[in-house]
Amino acid sequence: MTETIEKIDHLTCIATVKAFLLDMQNQICRFLEQEDGKAQFLQDEWFHKEGGGGLTRVLTGDVIEKAGVNFSHVCGSELPKAATVKRPELANAGFQALGISVVVHPRNPYVPTAHFNVRFIVVEKENHPLWWFGGGFDLTPYYGADEDCRHWHNMAKQACEPFGANVYDKFKQWADKYFYLPHRQEPRGIGGIFYDDLNEWGFEKCFAFMRDVSEHFIKAYQPIVARRKHQVFGEAQRNFQLYRRGRYVEFNLLYDRGTLFGLQSNGRTESILMSLPPAVAWQYNWQPEDGSEEKKLYEEYLRVREWSND
Repeated sequence: MTETIEKIDHLTCIATVKAFLLDMQNQICRFLEQEDGKAQFLQDEWFHKEGGGGLTRVLTGDVIEKAGVNFSHVCGSELPKAATVKRPELANAGFQALGISVVVHPRNPYVPTAHFNVRFIVVEKENHPLWWFGGGFDLTPYYGADEDCRHWHNMAKQACEPFGANVYDKFKQWADKYFYLPHRQEPRGIGGIFYDDLNEWGFEKCFAFMRDVSEHFIKAYQPIVARRKHQVFGEAQRNFQLYRRGRYVEFNLLYDRGTLFGLQSNGRTESILMSLPPAVAWQYNWQPEDGSEEKKLYEEYLRVREWSND
């Protein structure tokens, strides 16, 4: 985060961002309900003990085994360690944090798991509001498909293009580095884009970027779900999906900034952990067979590739 912070009417900006996020939550829920075809989201309103709260929406259906679309706007008297480890001067400062967090775990192993998050944080530091944006989206396939991967990254690139020639490359590289499990020495999936501490463009441009990223998440994911949700699969594919979901759980509990921020800020545990899949399996020392589709995932997809140029 840059040291020169634009002064803003932070209360007005918070209200503007909040209105957008609530509308985007509705849009994402509508598209997931349409793709599932039968199930509808259940909504749970909750309140944070220091101020604010959120709307957690969870869908359990035939196509979508579990999806969580969570809006939160929480206030606190002290930033969590997850937010101050690289900015110790912000310790003991009050804050407001707004965001949407989305995780979709489809039932069909040929439909990738998707994650999307955008957030806006305002810190009250000696009567001078500091602020920044963060977020992004990434894709976790179980059975790779070049068509899906190219489309996903082309949408990510399209979202970034109006904001600078190198924005996509920078945020793609950040995602490749961030969505990585060091203890497994492998990526979580094929990445996407990730950014944090963004304020150097000024509020209006940063907010416009949040809007573009949000809209392109739907454009990126909906065609993939529609294309793959009816693909035939068997017990072997389902078992591999459950095994790979274990990697998702490991990342979220060990490394995910949003999860750590939520838990450290005494957020609502049920809402924070909505990202975890409903069914998962770990197998001791399992290895895919040579020449198998499962082996192909490791060899061709769980590595850094320039998908938008392929």
